[in-house]
Amino acid sequence: MREPDPRIVLGLHRSRHERLILTSALELGVEAIDTSFNYHGFSAHTALAEVGGDLLPRFTVSTKVGFFPAACGAEHSLDPGRLRAAVEQTNRDLGRVPDLVFLHNPERSLPERFSVAQEALGTACAALERAAANGLCVAWGVSSWDPRPLPGLVDDTMPRPDVLMVRAGLLVPIDTLEASDALAARWGLGLDQLWGMSPFGGGTGDPLWKTFDPRVFVQDPDDGLSAVQAAFRTAYRLPQVGRVAVGTDAPSHLAELVTALRYKTDVGSLRTYRRLLRERTSRQPV
Repeated sequence: MREPDPRIVLGLHRSRHERLILTSALELGVEAIDTSFNYHGFSAHTALAEVGGDLLPRFTVSTKVGFFPAACGAEHSLDPGRLRAAVEQTNRDLGRVPDLVFLHNPERSLPERFSVAQEALGTACAALERAAANGLCVAWGVSSWDPRPLPGLVDDTMPRPDVLMVRAGLLVPIDTLEASDALAARWGLGLDQLWGMSPFGGGTGDPLWKTFDPRVFVQDPDDGLSAVQAAFRTAYRLPQVGRVAVGTDAPSHLAELVTALRYKTDVGSLRTYRRLLRERTSRQPV
């Protein structure tokens, strides 16, 4: 069994919720799980408790609230009462207090009017802050797929999350990267409070990873480093985050990602990459 490494979080977005990946994660030193109230058809928490309830005390468990069952499948809401009820149900379904609860994609329900949007975001954040204060979770955070609307809404009166999770990796657009940096700075969050997600932009099966070689962004790559491993390692710098949540049901794939962390990224190449992304965007017609 490897020493614990807090830099990887096992994401369960598309997981089959099989016990094998949980036991394999622990053997590889991955001791954090990230799930959500709406994953697995709104049954992720009960499925996780059923297949690995005895293992959960060995994990740090983070989850998200913001999406709710609806006739169309799911709907998003920032209503504080619904958020509170979802956190309470999460406790019941998991059979334990989650270590971290994220406000899930708050940008999905922001009103157009600035003052109303600012109030909606602040009220939702306050609901999760109260949930943590009431012992329904250890800490709370914000998870945003598209953080671009958020930095301008944050002011000094708004509750400060313990953790911010955003998209990370080579496929994230420059405006999203810069919005993530701005939001982290606005809340004054340190590296250990910043998480990345979706480092492969949806999956390693994309043909892109067979034609593009991200090893150019890694210092001293050797023959043992694959393109997928290099892309994963690079995700920690685009934007700069302390942890990355990544999903897989294959223990061998998870082992490859753990191994990738022994490499170091080339800061200069990544700085150039961001500059080229910015220049390319500025040249595109409006």
